[in-house]
Formats: sequence, C-alpha cells, structure tokens
Amino acid sequence: MRINNSTFERAGEFKYVGTTLKNQNSIAEEIKSRLKSGNVCYHSVQNLLSSTLLSKNLKIKIYRTIILPVVLYGCETWSLTLREKRKLRVFENMVLRRIFGPRRNEVTGEWRRLHNEELNDLYSSPNIVRVINSRIMRWAGHVARMGKERGVYRVLVRKPEGRRPLARPRRRWVDNIRMNLQEVGFGYMDWIGLAQDRDRWWTLVSAVMNLRVPGNAGNFLTSCKLVSFSRRTLHHRVSK
Repeated sequence: MRINNSTFERAGEFKYVGTTLKNQNSIAEEIKSRLKSGNVCYHSVQNLLSSTLLSKNLKIKIYRTIILPVVLYGCETWSLTLREKRKLRVFENMVLRRIFGPRRNEVTGEWRRLHNEELNDLYSSPNIVRVINSRIMRWAGHVARMGKERGVYRVLVRKPEGRRPLARPRRRWVDNIRMNLQEVGFGYMDWIGLAQDRDRWWTLVSAVMNLRVPGNAGNFLTSCKLVSFSRRTLHHRVSK
C-alpha cells in the first residue's frame, strides 16, 4: 500500500501498542503471547508465592496486582472460545496451586496437588474468565454510549458487505456480550439500548463478574432496578 511518498508492506501480523494483530482476525496468538508474558512474570515472583512468611491474602494480592494485569492487557477486545478459556484457567490454576500449596491426606499422610474444585472454593475472587467477561462488558457499555459520529461506535454497529464464506462462522465479539447477558437473564434484550442506562449496566457488569454458577443466576431485572434507583436517590441527596 502506498500513501503519498510512503510505502507500507503487507504483513501477516504485527504489534500495535503491545497487542499482536493478525490478518486473519484471530486472537489465539495474542493470548499465547499474553500467557507467555504472564509466565515470565510468574516465575519472577514464584519464590514470594511459595514463601511461608507471607499470608495467602497477600500472595493473592501479588497475583492480582502484578501477574494478572500482564495477562489481561487489552482483553476488552478479545472474543474468547472454549479453547482460549481453558488455557487461561489452566494458567490461573497453576498460580493458585503455587499460592495455596499441596494438601496432605490425613489417612495416608501423603501430599497431593489441589483439584480444580478445591481451588475454586479456596479462591473467593472471580476467576480470570469472569474478569475478562466483565471487562468486555464494561468496554461495550462505553462504546454503546458514544455518539454516532465516533469511529469506534460506527465500527461496532457497521454491517460488513458481501457474504460469509462457507463453514462454521467464528465467534464474534458481540456474541460474547450476548452470552454474558443470557447468563444473567438479559439475553433477549437489545444490549446497546440497555447500556444507555449506566447504573443498570454497571450492575450487570458486576453480576457477570461475580456469577459463580452459569445458567442458574436467575433474572437480575429487579435487582438492577433497585440498584439503579438507590444510586440515583443517593446522587440526588448528595447533590442537595
């Protein structure tokens, strides 16, 4: 591509602001790169995570403030598949096993690794996939409330011309938002219109993050109305 006197070569992938972009619009390589950087960060602090001088809560804070931001850089634009979600959970469970250590069998006296279910019970914070889903939802709300003249909003609502190639379509970024809303009982609603109410949308973001059992969360419509009403009432009283 040539613009004025500058020539730009066609590339299969390149890095832009720390994010790997591919011509196939795939995030697999980006997540692989993020996990690689997260592993480097993890190995640099693994002595702290296995130290008996630090409490478990402090080790979890080290993970959430030092390692997790490295892995989740730019995650607001990801479109996760089950394969990517599994890779992210495997990485997080590796760190959590280092933090909580092995468990001893009271009968045989042997030490063993903690199972995934035990890690879920010990780690009270939302797992890495829930954090990503909530950040995607939060960014989607910002974009939906932008003006129609903004470039980001136009990219969001634009419908590409032409026909899709044969084969199963890839999961789109919007599909993740609809799946998250479906888990909390809002899958049937227009999410762009729903995001215009900032208080209700923030309640949904919190619900998506703290959802522990997918599919059994119930309908959050009543709670969203109550939280939205309470926030507005508090803001009205403070302004007075």
